[in-house]
Order: sequence, then structure tokens, then C-alpha cells
Amino acid sequence: MHSLEIGKYKFNSRLIVGSGKYKDFQTTREATLISGSELITVAVRRVNITNRNEPNLMDYFRDTNIKILPNSAGCFTAEEAITTFRLVREATGLDLIKLEVIGDSKKTLYPDVIETIKATEILAKDGFTIMAYTNDDPITAKRLENAGASAVMPLASPIGSGLGIQNKYNIVFVKEAVNIPVIVDAGVGTASDSAIAMELGADGVLTNSAIALAGDPVKMAEAMKYGVIAGRLAYLSGRMAKKPYATASSPINGLIQF
Repeated sequence: MHSLEIGKYKFNSRLIVGSGKYKDFQTTREATLISGSELITVAVRRVNITNRNEPNLMDYFRDTNIKILPNSAGCFTAEEAITTFRLVREATGLDLIKLEVIGDSKKTLYPDVIETIKATEILAKDGFTIMAYTNDDPITAKRLENAGASAVMPLASPIGSGLGIQNKYNIVFVKEAVNIPVIVDAGVGTASDSAIAMELGADGVLTNSAIALAGDPVKMAEAMKYGVIAGRLAYLSGRMAKKPYATASSPINGLIQF
């Protein structure tokens, strides 16, 4: 399978994992390594990657090929997100980012797409490689691409819900609307959800809660790895056409007559 290309970056794995909700950094490391992912997203307003005087997530991945993907979770305006990423780049040099600007903090954690587009335009001019969390709307996805996003990340369902993909058609529509990678983000609950996302043509999947909150996060991380691989292979293979009635697996010509 070809590598996943996001701007100037290339990845062999199409699974991206998160770093939140784990019991400790060691479990985060073990699950991430077995997942095969090369990219772990970090909410920089909640998880330390800059302060050397405190436990630092980056220390657990320095001897690996896994890149840190800072995200702006907890930001509610374009200005907050822009400031956050400028500070992160100054402190760490990281310029591949996951942009999140939340519009509803009470129930759905849905994105504020207007603020997201505004932030994308400015951050793209600043030279960032932007992966933009968005709703599952092809019109918004295209506007994000036009604003300078290097990938769009439509939600499958609300963040942390584990509900899986609630509107398969919209994921397909988003994929058809843009010429940049589509990474299904938010709402994945188990490995089969990842497989479905990839079978729909998504270029990748990001999941956090489904792994971190599983009974055995390390085993679930491995399951997600194979779910993404299986779904991608199925998509590339081209599934059979659906039919309303049964079709015999073996030909009926030449049947033995009794």
C-alpha cells in the first residue's frame, strides 16, 4: 500500500493515535508502539510536551520513529488556536499540527467551522502543515482545502462517544470533494469502525478513547492496526456489487441429474 502523504510528510501507517485518557505515559507508549502508528496527537493545553521540569510525553518517544502531532483541543477561537501553535513551534520546532476549534463545549464538542477556516488561512501563511478537525460536510471540507489545509478530519460521531460512523455517505462525499487526505476523526469505538472508515475510502483514521479506555489498551491498539490495514486492502480490492437476492456460489450448468 502506498504511504500516506500529508503536506511534506509521509507515513507508512494510516492509523493516528491520541495520547489522552491513558493511566500513565508508559501505557501510552506501549499502545502506540504496538499500533504501528507513526503519529500521536497531543492536546498541548493539557499534556506537557514543553516543560522539561515535569514529566514530558515526548521523552517516552525520543527513541522511536513516532512524531508528536500537537493539537489545539481546548481552544474556542481562531486566535487561541493560532497563539497556541505559534508558541508550540517556538518551543519545539513542530510544524505539523492538528487544528481543533470547538464551537460546542457542553454536549457535542462539534467544531466551529468558521473559526477553523479563519485559523487555517492564517496558520497556512505561517508555514504550518495543517490537519483540520471538522464536521462531515463536503462544502466545509473544500473550503478548508482552499484555505490551506493539508488534510481534513471529519468526525465520525461526537468525540469520545464510541458510536462509530453515523453517516457513511457524508464521509464518501467529503472524500469526493477534496484532493487532500481525509482522516476520519472522533467517535471510533472499536477496530471494525476503523475498518469501515477505510473501506469507505478514507485515507486514514485517528482514534484515542477507543484505545485508551478499552479494558486492555495495548490489545485494542493492535486490533486498530489490523482494522485499518484490512479496511484499506478491502477498499483497494473493490468490493462486489450488492444484490437484492441470492446468487449461487457455484454454476448451475452441468448439474448431476437424479
